[in-house]
Formats: sequence, structure tokens, C-alpha cells
Amino acid sequence: MEKNNFERFNFQNYIIDAINELGFSKPTEIQERVIPAIKNGWSMIGQSQTGTGKTHAYLLPVMDRLDLEKEEVQAIIAAPTRELANQIYQEALKIAAQFPEDSPVSVKLFIGGTDKQRTIEKLKKQPQLVIGTPGRIKDLVIENALEVYNAKTLIVDEADLMLDMGFIEDVDQFAGKMAEKTQMLVFSATIPEKLKPFLKKYMENPKYVQVSPGQAAAKKIDHVLIPAKHRNKMTLLYDMLQLYNPYLAIIFTNTKKKAEEVAASLTGKGLKVGRIHGDLTPRERKKMMKQVNDLEFQYIVATDLAARGIDIEGVSHVINFELPSDLDFYIHRTGRTARAGYSGIAATIYETSDEDALNRLEKMGIEFKNIDIRDGEWTEAEDRNKRQKRKRQDDDAVETAKRLVKKPSKVKPGYKKKMQYEMESIKKRQRRMAAKKKK
Repeated sequence: MEKNNFERFNFQNYIIDAINELGFSKPTEIQERVIPAIKNGWSMIGQSQTGTGKTHAYLLPVMDRLDLEKEEVQAIIAAPTRELANQIYQEALKIAAQFPEDSPVSVKLFIGGTDKQRTIEKLKKQPQLVIGTPGRIKDLVIENALEVYNAKTLIVDEADLMLDMGFIEDVDQFAGKMAEKTQMLVFSATIPEKLKPFLKKYMENPKYVQVSPGQAAAKKIDHVLIPAKHRNKMTLLYDMLQLYNPYLAIIFTNTKKKAEEVAASLTGKGLKVGRIHGDLTPRERKKMMKQVNDLEFQYIVATDLAARGIDIEGVSHVINFELPSDLDFYIHRTGRTARAGYSGIAATIYETSDEDALNRLEKMGIEFKNIDIRDGEWTEAEDRNKRQKRKRQDDDAVETAKRLVKKPSKVKPGYKKKMQYEMESIKKRQRRMAAKKKK
């Protein structure tokens, strides 16, 4: 049997069994860099996008280090949404299933939307690994139901989203009650300035690991651009979906209102469409996620914040109905497809006002293909940079003309008109020469 590449991390045998059961043989880049640091007890900031193997990068070493003889809280994993917390919990249970029968591990999930009093009553025995949302963990700690005083490891996942949603204060309240020398592991797609005071408060000289956006995006994803060209974007989107006929497509919008508009438009055209946005109640979100996982929808319309931390399997297409204002979200969105070695398509409907954002994405390492729809079929489109290149050539011609046509010390009547005429003549000559070169 071929040796599993994870064995060199000196994991417990039952962790190796779990890794084999999960089907992992080679660590991802972030796992390669993070696992040794966690095993050595370092506090750490891990900056990476979705789809990089981040969850198992911390779950495997943290669960490997649990002392199964101590019935006390040893590690806490905080996630900003119930869905993400539940997904981490499900992955932890898969690993826990391989622990020895005579020394089982206790893993518990604590999230909002559940009966808090019933949870408190069940906490007579303390779990060794706690996973949950910050608000519920904080409440249980304040009620003295969850005893975190001896816990030496705290993982804060999706920290930038936690900041956006106002949950960092909740984390702060229970982090301050944990063991004095707590190992803190913070994972985040971005590190905003407003997050830095929290990091500084709890982390002294943390190890910093980053998987750059370019690396995170360098998967089997075709990034394509479709120009709006003053067409009705709803109609264009529908035409795209008809031609793509995806296994499962996520269509991203920037606002809840736009998500509802797009979903209503597609539903009106006879498509069965799921919705994931912030206005859904917890019950509606839970029902929607069950329908999504049961493949009841071929199309899902989502906003960035609502979709963060939700792992949907089998996404073949990601479509940006609008480009996000924060371009890190582009990487996060497109990382929803091409998971687990599969290929995927990330298509963006763009307008002329998006040029600057597209240029910045190209500098981040994204290579776009230009396509369009004509007569109900895909066709190759003109490079959107062509006009910009011609404009730069014209600007260069103007500069050349200015150098060639020297302004006399004494300006004669009609000089301005003559200058303009000379410049136009030079530009025409340069264009003719450029055209001849092409031939």
C-alpha cells in the first residue's frame, strides 16, 4: 500500500485512519504549512480563500492533540454562521468516528436557533472539542454551563466575516476566560485593519501563513467575460443559463434586493431557483440548504455574506451577475466551483464601468477569456482591451506630434489651427503605417 503523505506529520494512528477514510493522500498547500505550526503550539494567522483545504488544516492537528483522558473543554472552534459551524462539526464527526472505542472523543455543536435551556441541562459532562457560533458559546460561558477555563486552543474561522457581522466582541468575551497561554488560530480570507486590535490583544508574534489569491484561483477554472453591451442583463443571464445547462450554478449579486429580482425573473421564465440571502429566517435557511443538498435546484441566487461559509457540493458554474466591490470576494465566489479536482466555469457579465475592477483582477493573476452570445450560440468576442490599446496608441501619437511640432517663441495668428492640423496628419500617417504592418 502506498504511503500516505500525511504520515510524516506524526499523527496518532486513529487520525491517519480518519485521513485515509476521508480519501486524502497529499496535503494541500495550506495544510502543508499550517499543520506543523499547530502541532508545535504556535499561534497563527492563516490567510486563504475557500477550497484550499483550510478546515482540515486545523481540525486534524487540533483533534490529534486532544487528551482523551481529560473530560474538559480543550479546544473551541468559532464560526460566524450556523451553516459553517455545522459543516465543521460534520467534518469533525467523521474524524471522531475513527477514535478508539475505549477512548471516544466528545465533540459538541452549539449554535443559535436551538433551545438554550435544554443545551445547558445536557452540559453536565463537558465536551473536549466545542464547535459553534460566537453568540451561543458566549451565552453558555456566561451562564457557567460551558467551562472554558482550561481550554488552551481557540480557532476563529472566517474572521473577516465575523468582524462584518459584529461577532468579534462575542469571541472577545469568552476568549478572555480561557487559559492564560491560549494558542489562537485565526483564519480569514482578508485581514481588515479593524481586525488587527483583536489579533494584537490575544496573539504575540503569531506565525503568518498566506495562500495568495493567485494560487487559490489557479485551479481548473475557466474565467470568462460576457459584455452586457446595453442589453437587458436578466435576458442575457437567462440565455447564458440555457446555453450552459449547468449541473449546478450559483449566481451572485451584491444585494439582497437584486438577488430577489434575479431569482424572481428566472422563476418567471420557468426555472426552479433557490435563494440564499440575509433576509431568510433561520428556518427558511435550513430548509433551503436541505433542498440545495438534495439537488432540488439547478440554479441558486446568492449574496456574498449569506453564501460565505456554506459549502455546496457539485457547483459546475459560478456566474457574477455583478462584480463585487471588494475584489477578494471574486476569488471567494469563483472558488465555489472546481472543487476536489473537478473543473468549473466562472462567468462574469460586465459593463464598461467594470474596466478598472477587471484590470485589477488581471493583476491578481486571473486570465479571462472573452466570449459572447450571437444568434443563440456562444461565439468568441473581441478582446475588451483592444479599444484601450488603440486609445493608448492615439495618446502616444499625440505626444509624438507635440514633440515634432515645436511651438515657436512668438505665436502667429492661426497657429492653434495649424498645430491641430499637423497633429492629425501625423496621427493618420502612423495609423496607415500600423495598418500596412498588419498586412
